[in-house]
Amino acid sequence: MQNPKPSSKMFLDIVGELRIIIKEEGIKTGGKLPSERELAERLQAGRSTIREALRSLELLGLIETRRGEGTFLVDFQKHQLVEVLAAFIMQQPKSVMDVQETRRIHETAAIVLVCKDSSLRSLPVWKSLLAKIEMDGEILREDIIREMIIATGNRLSLKIWFLLKQYSRVPYQEMTGAEENNIVKEILNHLLDGDELKTLKAYSEWMELVEGERGERKS
Repeated sequence: MQNPKPSSKMFLDIVGELRIIIKEEGIKTGGKLPSERELAERLQAGRSTIREALRSLELLGLIETRRGEGTFLVDFQKHQLVEVLAAFIMQQPKSVMDVQETRRIHETAAIVLVCKDSSLRSLPVWKSLLAKIEMDGEILREDIIREMIIATGNRLSLKIWFLLKQYSRVPYQEMTGAEENNIVKEILNHLLDGDELKTLKAYSEWMELVEGERGERKS
């Protein structure tokens, strides 16, 4: 039996094949989707890849997971954001760079908002993230940026960012390495101080490392 190859199935592939399943099986809004295990078998993809795609779709408001019941379709057919972005990316190679730049715009905007708002800077999440780095010696990259956008209260920005993250394929799903930890701590400490310029500078240095790793993986 052939083992599934998670790396061969990206977010866009899973979304496209899931749309086909929904159409062919006539799943309507409120209808139940196949289980994560069944999707992994049918799409010949790793469970972790399926889980990430479903999580992304849930954050976009396209599906809903009910504990102990399964995953249900919300309004997949009418949601155009995935289709628009996918079509845009397929038009030209430079589009991936545009997506990456747009992702950064959402991230820097969140950083600026948090730095300027003392009530957002006083949220306990920043010290919790710092404590996690000290205790575990690592932290999930995605947690840092996601919490910043969540702190702004802009749910639309969070949904768009999550989708942009998938398409730009920046390796946010990885844990921070020893080289990154000091930079990440700088970001969080400068954020706590409300120093916008230093926070953005540290963020740019971090992105050079993270996005550089993405480039190495592609080659």
